[in-house]
Amino acid sequence: MRTYSIAAIPADGIGPEVINAGIQLLRSLEQRFPGLQFNIQQFDWGSDYYKQHGVMMPENGLEVLKHFNAIYFGAVGAADVPDHITLWGLRLPICQGFDQYANVRPTRVLPGISSPLRNCGPGDLDWIIVRENSEGEYSGHGGRAHRGLPEEVGTEVAIFTRTGVTRIMRYAFSLAQSRPRKQLTVVTKSNAQRHGMVMWDEIAAEVAQEFPDVSWDKMLVDAMTVRMTLHPQSLDTIVATNLHADILSDLAGALAGSLGVAPTANIDPERRFPSMFEPIHGSAFDITGKGIANPVASFWTAAQMLEHLGEHQAAETLMQAVENVCRAGIKTPDVGGSATTQQVTDAVAAAIMQTSAVAESVL
Repeated sequence: MRTYSIAAIPADGIGPEVINAGIQLLRSLEQRFPGLQFNIQQFDWGSDYYKQHGVMMPENGLEVLKHFNAIYFGAVGAADVPDHITLWGLRLPICQGFDQYANVRPTRVLPGISSPLRNCGPGDLDWIIVRENSEGEYSGHGGRAHRGLPEEVGTEVAIFTRTGVTRIMRYAFSLAQSRPRKQLTVVTKSNAQRHGMVMWDEIAAEVAQEFPDVSWDKMLVDAMTVRMTLHPQSLDTIVATNLHADILSDLAGALAGSLGVAPTANIDPERRFPSMFEPIHGSAFDITGKGIANPVASFWTAAQMLEHLGEHQAAETLMQAVENVCRAGIKTPDVGGSATTQQVTDAVAAAIMQTSAVAESVL
């Protein structure tokens, strides 16, 4: 029996809806693969917890989480709690506290889902965006002085270290090397940001020498938005800073049809701590409780979690089931369908059994 302990933190907005849907599919995978077992413990941390206790999670939250094999995270954010409190109170402390420095965001057009790009279908847009997840613009350095006065000053200091840049470059080159096209695009803004961004470019060139079979190029972030929109087929693996990749991956999700299908893995590649897996769509509290949240992103991120745990067959089975259901037109309203969250989940759960049965018969 292969048993994994999973910490589920549904958190805010539609987070509980999509995480519960994902847990239902993990239970379906247990049935499909009898040697696989998930011990899932849910934590009620988030904005509601903050309203009761004044903090987003307990002081010993990281100590509690570090004993799990993985973290399955929903979304953070509430209309009545400032965003900087929700983000810096829960998600970022986990990412930074566990040094989950590689944020991995695959994007592709799934069967049955239309891209807003003209003549762009499955296979035309198939990217992985690697986001540096531990420093850069989200380091938390800076401050404010003379609050409320005309001379008030606010500073945000972007921190780039040789260690941080080198390790994310090496991760991105290695990931690109593992993909068929062996192609990497490095995104910076080195024409205007002449210190940290120039260092990014220089370190990229240094690390590239370790991967002679990987072709790579550089793009300024503003030009990259044009390339993503007009020439999606020209891209494969992409690496960028914390801020730039955050923005570009939202664009990527929209170009693939909806943020509701876009997953994220926050990885500690050295496996010293548990990695965290989450959909990128956020709390979407405008549709909370309506039963129409798209669970596909949470399913895809569950597949990323399974891959990270070494359960490759289960991950492939899950993604095949998701693609089969999308192809059949069972979709939520954000991607042009009329199905509810539960209807999509039930359909994928049924497809898991059918997809695995077909795979076993082939073997």
